[in-house]
Amino acid sequence: MFNLILMVVVFLVSFVIGYLLISRVPPLLHTPLMSMTNAISAVTILGALILFSFPTSLVEKILGSIAVIAATFNVVGGFVITDKMLKLFKEKKKIS
Repeated sequence: MFNLILMVVVFLVSFVIGYLLISRVPPLLHTPLMSMTNAISAVTILGALILFSFPTSLVEKILGSIAVIAATFNVVGGFVITDKMLKLFKEKKKIS
């Protein structure tokens, strides 16, 4: 039970610090920041998969599953948005 409380405290502290840091980022830097958060989400997925290789309680499995789903959603969404942004810079073929 202590481990769960410790993980929740770490999550809350990291959430507050992350929110405070990201809210102060200028709009021009949002795209590189999104790339970095996608990389962090990928690391979260890998860490959760490693965690699932050890025996865990039901609560830990549920929280880990939620983390994997949220991180996967973030990574896939990041790739979709990046792809749309890259298409903006491609030259359109002229129809002649």
